[in-house]
Amino acid sequence: MKVLGLSGSMRKEGNTSQLIKVVLERCESAGVKTEFISLAGKKINPCLGCEKCKELKWCIIENDDWSDVIMKVLDCDVLVIGSPTYYYDVGGHIKNFIDRTYSLYHDRKLAGRKGVAIAVHASSGASRTIQTLEGFLSTHEFSSLGWVKGKGYKEGDVLKDVEAMNKAKKIGDKIVRLLMPNHD
Repeated sequence: MKVLGLSGSMRKEGNTSQLIKVVLERCESAGVKTEFISLAGKKINPCLGCEKCKELKWCIIENDDWSDVIMKVLDCDVLVIGSPTYYYDVGGHIKNFIDRTYSLYHDRKLAGRKGVAIAVHASSGASRTIQTLEGFLSTHEFSSLGWVKGKGYKEGDVLKDVEAMNKAKKIGDKIVRLLMPNHD
């Protein structure tokens, strides 16, 4: 059983990454295997809308990092996906990643996993970001384990958001109970 944290922030150690890691740390401390990936520094090209993936059952774009990242998603049991809020929605980099998963939709290759949506905003807009992330999870037939909205602008600010920290820890505990039902 593996939990994958995927941050769509362009800040490698920014608030989104830190909030995702709170969930992962709860899982790790209980013995659940976790992995964290940041899209910062990765090249994720946009979907071309070519529809060739319907025949190939995979995205035809090969000159970027999408395939490496999506292989990790295919290998996980629980995906904790997060994005900062830019103009009341997910950032462009994670949107490119999400759009490319259309290539997996035809055969429901992501179906059956569990998912958690995480959004961080400076002052407002995280609700729409959560809606977009949950739309992605729902479309690919993930079972939702919940969501967390955090507030923060400067790196580390989200760690001061007591409500977000508590909710992230509770979701981490929920994942542990799901994956390790006999865990104390």
